[in-house]
Amino acid sequence: MPSSRVLTHAKAMEDAAEHQAWNGRTRLIAGTIGLAAALTNFDVTSVVVVLPSIGTSLDIHVASWAWIIDAYSIAFTATLLVAGALADRFGRRRTLLMGNAGFLVTSLACGLAWNSALFLAARAAQGAAAAFLVTGGFASIATAFPAPEGRARAFGIAGVASGVAMALGPSLGGLIGSELGWRWIFLVNLPVCVLITLLVPRLVAERRDSTDKPLDLHGVAILTLALGLIIQAILEARHAPIRMAIGLAVGAGLVAWFALRQHRQSQPMLDPAIFASRSMIGVTALLMAVSVGYWAVLVYLPLFLGTAFGWTTEAAGLAMLTATLPMLVVPPFGGRLAPRLGWRRLFAAALALIAIGGAALALSALVDLVSARAFAFAGMALIGIGAAMSHPQLSGAVIALAPLETSGMASALTVIARQAGFALGALTPTTFAVTGFAWLFGAAAGAASCGMLACCLLPSTAGGSIAP
Repeated sequence: MPSSRVLTHAKAMEDAAEHQAWNGRTRLIAGTIGLAAALTNFDVTSVVVVLPSIGTSLDIHVASWAWIIDAYSIAFTATLLVAGALADRFGRRRTLLMGNAGFLVTSLACGLAWNSALFLAARAAQGAAAAFLVTGGFASIATAFPAPEGRARAFGIAGVASGVAMALGPSLGGLIGSELGWRWIFLVNLPVCVLITLLVPRLVAERRDSTDKPLDLHGVAILTLALGLIIQAILEARHAPIRMAIGLAVGAGLVAWFALRQHRQSQPMLDPAIFASRSMIGVTALLMAVSVGYWAVLVYLPLFLGTAFGWTTEAAGLAMLTATLPMLVVPPFGGRLAPRLGWRRLFAAALALIAIGGAALALSALVDLVSARAFAFAGMALIGIGAAMSHPQLSGAVIALAPLETSGMASALTVIARQAGFALGALTPTTFAVTGFAWLFGAAAGAASCGMLACCLLPSTAGGSIAP
């Protein structure tokens, strides 16, 4: 048999074996890794509905509620660089398990914290642990499923698991918070972490790459300080404009310093080559746009619904299913559309929906009560559909565009931009009157509109299929 026919036959046998495996073990592998990603998503969306309860219980001033979210997000964002480097160097499964153990301990600490300082410290530590958990999980998918079709299916399963967590987070968070208390939102993580600990060593093979990239701990400290200063500056924008300007300037300078440090290193922890293409720049911009246009809006939707319509925490959580349930049903359609429309047109359509939805939410804060409800539900539905079309596809796009040997770092970059945008987008409104939310929703719509422009940097075709 000629060598070409041998290779073709071997490839066919390999593809057939991979396809058959999806009836059993590999589906369970993808589901287990997806459970890890779902756990971290649940702890974001479930917490937003109990922000008032946490603030009242721990005496956190209303202007600082954003730090309940941002302490997690900033630590998550900054630690992703270390997590990505460690995943490539010491093993993807080991990184996943390390993050899972840390998430268990810090969830317990959040649930038992008796003052604001301890809670916010535990919340930041939880974000750092989540970075290892998510990075190890996504990198394990990239290496466990090297074939494009298998990897696409794995990301699809992980996306469904994350979608379930995002969809049920606000409703379950409201239910748990009202029936058992907000502390149980963190304590329910413990049995899930134990399950992951038991399943991962049995299902997920270890994989690491030979690399000598250094761990730039000083660089991580610089980036963390920069993000903290920028977030604090934005939170103080309305009552301390001078401090805001100083904070933004210093934060931007620190970001530039971090970038310069990485550029000067022969083997940078954050390889600038990953951002060498227009496509990667475009995907990064889109990740941030979706975070500001969708994720950050979720933070204040419960507060807005309660303020505008007088709804209870449980009622607001149920209403938010309008924005989160699309994550359960829309991703498969987005996956089928990606090969037909290409990334550029698919993401442009998704960002357009988010922009229109944000504008509808802004109008709901300005019109009469009857119209406000209609605009609010329409806006929530549109941002949910747009995010569901783009969210799983963007995660897969980063992995598809990056070299396989840097899958750990690429996995980190998949969520670095998303979390940075989320932290920057979770801003307090000008006033906690209904009209105070209009500028926040309007800013989210503006960010999504800018994301539409970034789609021009993407390839017209969905190279390296990422459809679920």
